[in-house]
Amino acid sequence: MSKTKLTREDALAFHLEPVPGKWEIQATVPMTTQRDLSLAYSPGVAIPCEEIAANPALAYDYTNKGNLVAVISNGTAVLGLGNLGALGAKPVMEGKSVLFKRFADVNSIDIELDTEDTDKFIEACKLMGPTFGGINLEDIKAPECFIIEQTLKEQMDIPVFHDDQHGTAVICAAGLLNALHLSGKQIEDVKIVLNGAGAAGIACIELLKFMGAQHDNCIVCDTKGVIYQGRSEGMNQWKSAHAVNTSLRNLKEAMKDCDVFLGVSAKGAVTQDMVKSMADNPVIFAMANPDPEITPEDAHAVRPDAIVATGRSDYPNQVNNVLGFPYLFRGALDIHARAINEEMKIACAEALAALAREDVPDEVAMAYGKKLTFGRDYIIPTPFDPRLIHRIPTAVAQAGMKTGAARRPIVDMDAYELSLKARMDPTASILRSLNARARANQSTVIFAEGDDPRVLRAAVLYQRSGMGKALVVGRDDDVQEKLAAEGLADAFDDLEVINAAKTAHLDTYKDFLYRRLQRKGFDRHDVHRLAARDRHVFAALILAHGHAEGMVTGATRKSAHILELINHVFDAQPHDGAVGVTAVLNKGRIVLISDTLVHEWPDENDLADIAERGAAVARELGLDPRVAFLSFSTFGSPLSERAEKMQKAPCVLDQRNVDFEYEGEMTVDVALNTKAQENYPFQRLTGPANVLVVPARHSASISVKLMQEMAGATVIGPILSGIGKPIQICSTVSTVNDILNMAVIAACKVD
Repeated sequence: MSKTKLTREDALAFHLEPVPGKWEIQATVPMTTQRDLSLAYSPGVAIPCEEIAANPALAYDYTNKGNLVAVISNGTAVLGLGNLGALGAKPVMEGKSVLFKRFADVNSIDIELDTEDTDKFIEACKLMGPTFGGINLEDIKAPECFIIEQTLKEQMDIPVFHDDQHGTAVICAAGLLNALHLSGKQIEDVKIVLNGAGAAGIACIELLKFMGAQHDNCIVCDTKGVIYQGRSEGMNQWKSAHAVNTSLRNLKEAMKDCDVFLGVSAKGAVTQDMVKSMADNPVIFAMANPDPEITPEDAHAVRPDAIVATGRSDYPNQVNNVLGFPYLFRGALDIHARAINEEMKIACAEALAALAREDVPDEVAMAYGKKLTFGRDYIIPTPFDPRLIHRIPTAVAQAGMKTGAARRPIVDMDAYELSLKARMDPTASILRSLNARARANQSTVIFAEGDDPRVLRAAVLYQRSGMGKALVVGRDDDVQEKLAAEGLADAFDDLEVINAAKTAHLDTYKDFLYRRLQRKGFDRHDVHRLAARDRHVFAALILAHGHAEGMVTGATRKSAHILELINHVFDAQPHDGAVGVTAVLNKGRIVLISDTLVHEWPDENDLADIAERGAAVARELGLDPRVAFLSFSTFGSPLSERAEKMQKAPCVLDQRNVDFEYEGEMTVDVALNTKAQENYPFQRLTGPANVLVVPARHSASISVKLMQEMAGATVIGPILSGIGKPIQICSTVSTVNDILNMAVIAACKVD
């Protein structure tokens, strides 16, 4: 899997644009009329207030408490950066909040408390208790984190979970269950050595002991060496609980003949000699970040029989907390849990371990560029496995109900599992799949407008994200100057800048273009000007001759003008088979709207062609196409000759025997709303349409731009389909991310 290269400029731009930060708040109820305001606030709000005051459990019914988690920190142990303080920790806590939403649809607010006083921190959390369904403590240094969490768990009636401790422990336990299974060993019998007696290390060893590891078989080490009975230096009550009666005094001695090494310490803490001394089929979890205690390469060089896990995404078996905390809280919130207990953590670990033993979905394998099967290099599921959302929370919820942690047990687990599946945004998996395909293809993509800073940023991101090679059309000095102005001066040497003066193929390009245009009023001087001076034509010629696999343009010129230029090189006119398909993503839904580019006023045969191209693009994006021919009328009501071609187009498809669902003519609400479809029991769509064929280009353009400006939809396209080469045309208002998305689609060879 290609490794993503990130710079300070990339990270800062990501947090700055389109608005500062990583999340915002949106109302879930209408707030437009006086009645809305009266219900949302005064006087209507008084009614649920009275109900909750009389019965506090109703807060889960009438407020967002039941799906709201606070991510709370004082910034005393931020990532590997140390004590950055409350404000310095805010970007991390915002990130944690969006991970809750992205992976488990849990609403989350980050709260940074500006105090290192443990008592004040505890009191602040307790005072906020009525607001939240759970608290996720984050990046608090030891030993204060132990005191804070334990006190809050004792005094609060909602789940309190310190992810740095227990998140790591749960994922570590899941991986260890499978590693021991592969090694033919039992947790009750193995000798475990832990290096790093901080929050995560102590939590790991405590959970493993709860799962059956024997106290005397667990050796804990810190910077002073082995924690043994009678040691006084550098001790506290949490370390003392794991002291053993042993003559071992350092990590090297402890690792001799041990079965399992767990590291949450520092880079290079483990040597190859230490690994050599371990028992047969050793298990090594080197989880220090960003660099492990020993790399998998170094460990396997001396012990090929070792199973190795790290905290890194560029190695197999990543111990990644995002596999745990979103789903633990999802299950806990859904049973209105009083706490996340040890049994719930173990249920999470066991469910993760079981999932890794099952066949891996193709979309996950595609995301990682290889077939994943249970074994030494795959003992932990990947964070993008779509089954996590409905497998892990159900296991957690069942454990919570069994152990009495649930205020409101789930009665129908099958229905609950279905509801979990429905929570996830399907557009996220589509975009992730496209990114995975792009990485696998490693396509060279031409960025035709190298004089635009947005395009240059997108080109740099495309290459640095491991998608493939970016080919930028422009002048070296101009590209270099604009990159420097964007803080990306170091990227110039990585990009290949191309223009007519630098290519060895210009004469070939011009001969090709002259043969296409000589009977259309163009002489050789005209052809030279087009090939040598127009970047859109030049980029299209590069693509036509196979010197790149895809092309992105449109950020600086209107799409109609660009299409006219591209048509000099490719057949991209009406009746040539070319169609413009635009993807609109909004609130977890994706629809494709066609034709947004080529056909100004298509007839019924054109509309049928447009439908076929739209369905093909839908399949390329991983959708099962359901096509609707849109009009202001539905199945002949009201009657109008203006809707006649929309009635005839499905009949044309009837004759072609296409292999996708289609229906029409119909209004857009019938196309997209299954309730509205029920009024027409004879209609053939089995669900909401995802390919919308509109009567004319102007209505398509209006629809897309209205969704973009009024609803804040993400727009990808138009995707120029049907010309045999992937050419993607952005809009002039495209952001860097929009342009990058178009480059990814080009790299996936969506045509």
